[in-house]
Amino acid sequence: MGQQTVVIKSNRYGITLFLDKHIPFKDLLHDISEKFRASSKFFKGAQMAIAMEGRNLSREEQIKIVQAIQESSSLEILCIFEQDTLEESYMKQAVEEKLKEQDASNGRFYKGTLRSGQVLESETSIIILGDVNPGATVVSKGNVVVLGALKGTIHAGAAGNERAFVVALHMMPVQIKIADAIGRSDDQPAYLKRRHASEPKIAYAEDGKIYMELITKEVINDIRI
Repeated sequence: MGQQTVVIKSNRYGITLFLDKHIPFKDLLHDISEKFRASSKFFKGAQMAIAMEGRNLSREEQIKIVQAIQESSSLEILCIFEQDTLEESYMKQAVEEKLKEQDASNGRFYKGTLRSGQVLESETSIIILGDVNPGATVVSKGNVVVLGALKGTIHAGAAGNERAFVVALHMMPVQIKIADAIGRSDDQPAYLKRRHASEPKIAYAEDGKIYMELITKEVINDIRI
């Protein structure tokens, strides 16, 4: 029954649901859940937009459909596409804009200490509630804030964002990379490392080089987010 009442058409950026307009909405929700539960491996971890055709739906009904899909699979619906026809070019633009909004406004939290050999990757800015030990690596497309000791390797702005920055309460990294600029702990004299290791610092890129400064009110005001 579900195959007859719900048909899925997909491309790389989104899906269109063709929905039976005659059956009760409650039964339709059940069929949608079954359809996506059966297809969960295909959509695993995907982030897509959605369009719905064949049936007039209220906004509340659209939201219930999205909830049913996300509860039945690991597919994340980024937005509901209102146009009647789902064209890949339109969907690509809608998904990319939504992901950019997420990258700009959403950050991740990680609680715990990263130990040698561990690699933490993030599509967004990340705040680490703990230490980053020597041998551990953090890679983020956004900013990295370490509310602890930074002694490992950090790559912020990994997708080429030269405006990304790294903040740590105790800044003693093996290496910091921001976009394509690289700085190493050996770049600073040992006495300066010891002197300022326990003070909060920010690292940023300028003219292809990494600079570190003590965090002051003036520096915070100058941070470009």
